[in-house]
Amino acid sequence: MQDVSATGVKVTVISVPTFPQGFEISEFADDADPLDFPAAQIADYGMGVNGDLVTWTRPVPLEVTLNIIPNTDADKNLSILYDMNRAAKGKVSAQDLVTLVASYPDGTRKILSNGKLVSGVPAGGVASSGRIKTKEYRFVFENKIN
Repeated sequence: MQDVSATGVKVTVISVPTFPQGFEISEFADDADPLDFPAAQIADYGMGVNGDLVTWTRPVPLEVTLNIIPNTDADKNLSILYDMNRAAKGKVSAQDLVTLVASYPDGTRKILSNGKLVSGVPAGGVASSGRIKTKEYRFVFENKIN
């Protein structure tokens, strides 16, 4: 029998220059997928005029989405990372280079390198239920080391 429990999953985010020592995330949301790696299309295909199939491999960025409980240490650190890398009038972006390490309860680790935080939530939204909305942070990476 295969145990696929995710209880105990942790993510470490290392971002240079803002968080060179990194910080650990374990405060994942309950109302959205805590850690999500959407499918990445790594090849394209086509058909020649006579019906010959052709395929080719292409590099694509690897996306990762983290959904975090609002106002936790993880959210505060990700908010700092978001603010430091957001460009605005009169403000220079930190241009952090991000490494993400996902550590699973079975001991496996996935390391993504040469990444960038590409989207986040600028402030805490409020749901009609009266609850502060889950904060979503999305990253893209150039490579997966293992």
